[in-house]
Amino acid sequence: MSIERAFDELRFGANRILNLRALQPTALQATALCERWLREQQVLGVDEALVITGRGNNSVDGYSPVREAVVRLLPSLRRRNVIAGYAEHTAGSFVVTFAPVRALFEVPRRRRERAPAPVHPPTLAALDEETVRQLRDVAVLSLAVLGVQAPTRAQLEDEMQRQFAALSAALPDNGDREALLQQALLRAAEEYEAD
Repeated sequence: MSIERAFDELRFGANRILNLRALQPTALQATALCERWLREQQVLGVDEALVITGRGNNSVDGYSPVREAVVRLLPSLRRRNVIAGYAEHTAGSFVVTFAPVRALFEVPRRRRERAPAPVHPPTLAALDEETVRQLRDVAVLSLAVLGVQAPTRAQLEDEMQRQFAALSAALPDNGDREALLQQALLRAAEEYEAD
Protein backbone atom coordinates (compact mmCIF):
# COMPACT_ATOMS: atom_id res chain seq x y z
CA MET A 1 0.00 0.00 0.00
CA SER A 2 1.35 3.43 -0.92
CA ILE A 3 1.68 6.17 1.66
CA GLU A 4 -0.90 8.30 -0.21
CA ARG A 5 -3.44 5.48 -0.09
CA ALA A 6 -2.79 5.00 3.63
CA PHE A 7 -3.42 8.70 4.23
CA ASP A 8 -6.61 8.54 2.15
CA GLU A 9 -7.90 5.59 4.19
CA LEU A 10 -7.04 7.41 7.39
CA ARG A 11 -8.81 10.60 6.25
CA PHE A 12 -11.88 9.07 4.63
CA GLY A 13 -12.21 5.57 6.04
CA ALA A 14 -13.10 2.57 3.90
CA ASN A 15 -16.82 3.42 3.80
CA ARG A 16 -16.26 6.88 2.33
CA ILE A 17 -14.15 5.83 -0.65
CA LEU A 18 -15.65 4.75 -3.98
CA ASN A 19 -12.93 3.07 -6.03
CA LEU A 20 -14.23 2.98 -9.60
CA ARG A 21 -10.74 2.16 -10.86
CA ALA A 22 -10.85 -1.19 -9.04
CA LEU A 23 -14.41 -1.95 -10.24
CA GLN A 24 -13.58 -1.19 -13.90
CA PRO A 25 -17.10 -0.16 -14.97
CA THR A 26 -18.03 1.34 -18.32
CA ALA A 27 -18.50 5.12 -18.34
CA LEU A 28 -22.28 4.69 -18.21
CA GLN A 29 -22.08 2.21 -15.34
CA ALA A 30 -19.64 4.48 -13.50
CA THR A 31 -22.02 7.43 -13.81
CA ALA A 32 -24.97 5.49 -12.40
CA LEU A 33 -22.92 3.87 -9.65
CA CYS A 34 -21.24 7.12 -8.64
CA GLU A 35 -24.49 9.10 -8.54
CA ARG A 36 -26.26 6.45 -6.47
CA TRP A 37 -23.32 6.11 -4.07
CA LEU A 38 -22.95 9.88 -3.61
CA ARG A 39 -26.69 10.27 -2.95
CA GLU A 40 -26.49 7.52 -0.33
CA GLN A 41 -23.51 9.20 1.33
CA GLN A 42 -25.40 12.49 1.50
CA VAL A 43 -28.44 10.89 3.13
CA LEU A 44 -26.18 9.06 5.58
CA GLY A 45 -24.79 12.43 6.69
CA VAL A 46 -21.23 12.11 5.42
CA ASP A 47 -19.26 15.38 5.25
CA GLU A 48 -16.81 14.39 2.52
CA ALA A 49 -15.89 11.36 0.45
CA LEU A 50 -13.30 10.27 -2.10
CA VAL A 51 -14.14 9.05 -5.61
CA ILE A 52 -11.27 7.27 -7.36
CA THR A 53 -11.61 7.17 -11.14
CA GLY A 54 -8.07 6.44 -12.27
CA ARG A 55 -6.09 8.61 -14.65
CA GLY A 56 -6.43 6.46 -17.72
CA ASN A 57 -2.78 5.36 -17.80
CA ASN A 58 -3.82 1.85 -18.92
CA SER A 59 -6.49 3.10 -21.34
CA VAL A 60 -6.23 3.66 -25.05
CA ASP A 61 -4.33 6.91 -25.66
CA GLY A 62 -4.23 7.56 -21.91
CA TYR A 63 -7.87 8.68 -21.95
CA SER A 64 -10.11 7.61 -19.05
CA PRO A 65 -13.78 7.49 -20.08
CA VAL A 66 -14.73 6.79 -16.45
CA ARG A 67 -12.90 9.89 -15.23
CA GLU A 68 -14.51 12.04 -17.93
CA ALA A 69 -17.97 10.66 -17.06
CA VAL A 70 -17.45 11.55 -13.39
CA VAL A 71 -16.13 15.01 -14.38
CA ARG A 72 -19.43 15.58 -16.26
CA LEU A 73 -21.54 14.16 -13.39
CA LEU A 74 -20.16 16.24 -10.52
CA PRO A 75 -21.40 19.69 -11.68
CA SER A 76 -24.83 18.16 -12.29
CA LEU A 77 -24.94 16.77 -8.74
CA ARG A 78 -23.88 20.17 -7.42
CA ARG A 79 -26.76 21.86 -9.29
CA ARG A 80 -29.14 19.27 -7.85
CA ASN A 81 -27.90 19.94 -4.28
CA VAL A 82 -26.47 16.47 -3.70
CA ILE A 83 -22.94 17.77 -3.31
CA ALA A 84 -21.75 21.18 -2.17
CA GLY A 85 -18.47 20.98 -4.03
CA TYR A 86 -15.65 18.86 -5.36
CA ALA A 87 -11.96 19.20 -6.00
CA GLU A 88 -9.36 17.12 -7.75
CA HIS A 89 -7.50 15.21 -5.05
CA THR A 90 -5.02 13.53 -7.40
CA ALA A 91 -4.96 13.16 -11.17
CA GLY A 92 -7.24 10.14 -10.76
CA SER A 93 -9.49 11.06 -7.81
CA PHE A 94 -11.87 13.70 -6.46
CA VAL A 95 -12.78 14.82 -2.96
CA VAL A 96 -16.50 15.52 -2.74
CA THR A 97 -18.21 17.57 -0.03
CA PHE A 98 -21.93 17.11 0.51
CA ALA A 99 -24.82 19.53 0.60
CA PRO A 100 -27.16 19.38 3.59
CA VAL A 101 -29.99 16.86 3.23
CA ARG A 102 -32.59 19.63 3.32
CA ALA A 103 -31.01 21.11 0.19
CA LEU A 104 -32.57 18.23 -1.77
CA PHE A 105 -35.95 19.89 -1.22
CA GLU A 106 -34.74 23.17 -2.71
CA VAL A 107 -33.61 21.86 -6.09
CA PRO A 108 -34.97 23.78 -9.06
CA ARG A 109 -36.18 21.45 -11.80
CA ARG A 110 -34.30 21.63 -15.09
CA ARG A 111 -35.82 20.35 -18.30
CA ARG A 112 -32.85 18.38 -19.51
CA GLU A 113 -32.18 16.57 -16.23
CA ARG A 114 -34.57 13.88 -15.12
CA ALA A 115 -35.66 13.77 -11.53
CA PRO A 116 -34.70 10.53 -9.78
CA ALA A 117 -37.48 7.97 -9.95
CA PRO A 118 -39.21 7.53 -6.60
CA VAL A 119 -38.55 4.23 -4.92
CA HIS A 120 -41.36 2.10 -3.49
CA PRO A 121 -43.55 2.39 -1.47
CA PRO A 122 -45.38 4.68 -3.90
CA THR A 123 -47.65 6.18 -1.23
CA LEU A 124 -47.09 7.45 2.26
CA ALA A 125 -49.80 5.10 3.56
CA ALA A 126 -47.32 2.20 3.48
CA LEU A 127 -44.93 4.05 5.80
CA ASP A 128 -44.69 3.68 9.55
CA GLU A 129 -46.62 6.22 11.62
CA GLU A 130 -43.40 7.71 13.00
CA THR A 131 -41.97 8.18 9.49
CA VAL A 132 -45.13 9.98 8.36
CA ARG A 133 -44.96 12.21 11.45
CA GLN A 134 -41.33 13.07 10.68
CA LEU A 135 -42.21 13.78 7.03
CA ARG A 136 -44.99 16.10 8.20
CA ASP A 137 -42.66 17.92 10.62
CA VAL A 138 -40.02 18.47 7.94
CA ALA A 139 -42.69 19.56 5.44
CA VAL A 140 -43.96 22.18 7.92
CA LEU A 141 -40.41 23.47 8.43
CA SER A 142 -39.74 23.51 4.69
CA LEU A 143 -42.95 25.38 3.90
CA ALA A 144 -42.26 27.87 6.72
CA VAL A 145 -38.91 28.71 5.09
CA LEU A 146 -40.89 29.48 1.93
CA GLY A 147 -43.18 31.78 3.92
CA VAL A 148 -46.15 29.42 4.20
CA GLN A 149 -46.97 29.61 7.93
CA ALA A 150 -50.39 27.90 7.81
CA PRO A 151 -50.25 25.36 4.96
CA THR A 152 -53.41 23.75 3.68
CA ARG A 153 -53.73 19.99 3.92
CA ALA A 154 -53.07 19.69 0.16
CA GLN A 155 -49.91 21.83 0.39
CA LEU A 156 -48.66 19.77 3.30
CA GLU A 157 -49.35 16.46 1.55
CA ASP A 158 -47.69 17.67 -1.67
CA GLU A 159 -44.60 18.75 0.26
CA MET A 160 -44.47 15.42 2.11
CA GLN A 161 -44.69 13.51 -1.20
CA ARG A 162 -41.97 15.69 -2.73
CA GLN A 163 -39.66 15.13 0.22
CA PHE A 164 -40.36 11.40 0.26
CA ALA A 165 -39.53 11.15 -3.45
CA ALA A 166 -36.29 13.13 -3.04
CA LEU A 167 -35.06 11.12 -0.06
CA SER A 168 -36.20 7.66 -1.09
CA ALA A 169 -34.32 7.96 -4.38
CA ALA A 170 -31.10 8.33 -2.39
CA LEU A 171 -31.59 5.42 0.01
CA PRO A 172 -29.49 2.28 -0.46
CA ASP A 173 -31.29 -0.81 -1.71
CA ASN A 174 -30.12 -2.93 1.20
CA GLY A 175 -30.71 -2.54 4.92
CA ASP A 176 -33.66 -1.03 6.75
CA ARG A 177 -34.70 1.64 4.27
CA GLU A 178 -37.35 3.12 6.52
CA ALA A 179 -34.91 3.50 9.42
CA LEU A 180 -32.49 5.25 7.06
CA LEU A 181 -35.34 7.47 5.84
CA GLN A 182 -36.11 8.41 9.44
CA GLN A 183 -32.44 9.27 10.05
CA ALA A 184 -32.40 11.46 6.94
CA LEU A 185 -35.60 13.22 8.02
CA LEU A 186 -34.17 13.82 11.49
CA ARG A 187 -31.02 15.26 9.92
CA ALA A 188 -33.11 17.51 7.63
CA ALA A 189 -35.21 18.76 10.58
CA GLU A 190 -32.04 19.55 12.55
CA GLU A 191 -30.65 21.44 9.55
CA TYR A 192 -33.84 23.51 9.22
CA GLU A 193 -33.88 24.30 12.94
CA ALA A 194 -30.18 25.26 12.93
CA ASP A 195 -30.82 28.12 10.47
